[in-house]
Amino acid sequence: MISQKINIHLAGPRGFCAGVDRAILMVEEAIKKYGGPIYVRHEIVHNKYVVEDLKKKGAIFIDELNEIKDFSRPVIFSAHGVPKSVPKEAENLNLHYFDATCPLVSKIHREIEYLERLKIPIILIGHKNHPEVIGTMGQIKSHIYLVEKEQDLNKIHLNKNQKIAYVTQTTLSVDDTQAIIYAIKNKFIDVIEPRKNDICYATTNRQNAVKKIASICEIFIVIGAQNSSNSLRLVEVAKHYGAKKSILVENIELFNDELLFKINNIGLTASASAPEILVQNFIKILKKKYIIEVHEPEYVLENVNFKIPQQLKAVL
Repeated sequence: MISQKINIHLAGPRGFCAGVDRAILMVEEAIKKYGGPIYVRHEIVHNKYVVEDLKKKGAIFIDELNEIKDFSRPVIFSAHGVPKSVPKEAENLNLHYFDATCPLVSKIHREIEYLERLKIPIILIGHKNHPEVIGTMGQIKSHIYLVEKEQDLNKIHLNKNQKIAYVTQTTLSVDDTQAIIYAIKNKFIDVIEPRKNDICYATTNRQNAVKKIASICEIFIVIGAQNSSNSLRLVEVAKHYGAKKSILVENIELFNDELLFKINNIGLTASASAPEILVQNFIKILKKKYIIEVHEPEYVLENVNFKIPQQLKAVL
């Protein structure tokens, strides 16, 4: 007999951002227009559910372009962005390619190109080996100083009077990044900041939504992926802002419900690369074993929309 009652506190907004929506739509529209298979370099977004769904529709995921077996088929680059060497390689192979890089990531690419022309040293706040960071660092030939934590600034041996600039990965912790920016300004006198915050609106909104409800949650569950920066940051934010425990759930079917023993209040969200259907399916799974009451505070809906290339809209 079901007896344990659990309150689920939903964070909002949650789930797909505009850049993820655009990237997935580009793959789907390419399959409609050209038929399968369509090649996709790297995971289009960091979410296994999305990747598996696109595979069923006709997408083949590869790590490098030389893995493509049929060069007559189109290829799409992931939402995280790619170094300039990748489209150049695609052109050398006579590949028909589409770039699904999020426009907010492309904005950062243009920023560092501009800074290189001005010959200003650039600091990139981000995570080493993340696809977005690799793509950003591959936009210019000049050296970029990668900073993951404040201590990394000690490795930058430039005069404090040297004019420098910084940009950031789009999916970082807002709080941690502010601390690093503060440290940069303490180290250097003349610092050029991005014209607009590089951390994207969706990352900021999802972290703020978690902050609002974390303190009332005994456990906070983030539906996302282990290789997703924005997913991992949400787990950290929930813990930092008062959740007694916070975890990342990649496969909802494998969730260990023993974690909910004597738990009354759960926080629940989905990262910017995880679809809302996973949230709703997770709630359905819990309803089979518990008395569930869902609480969702009012929040401002996001109305950001990024258009796909015109060439992909012309479905035959």
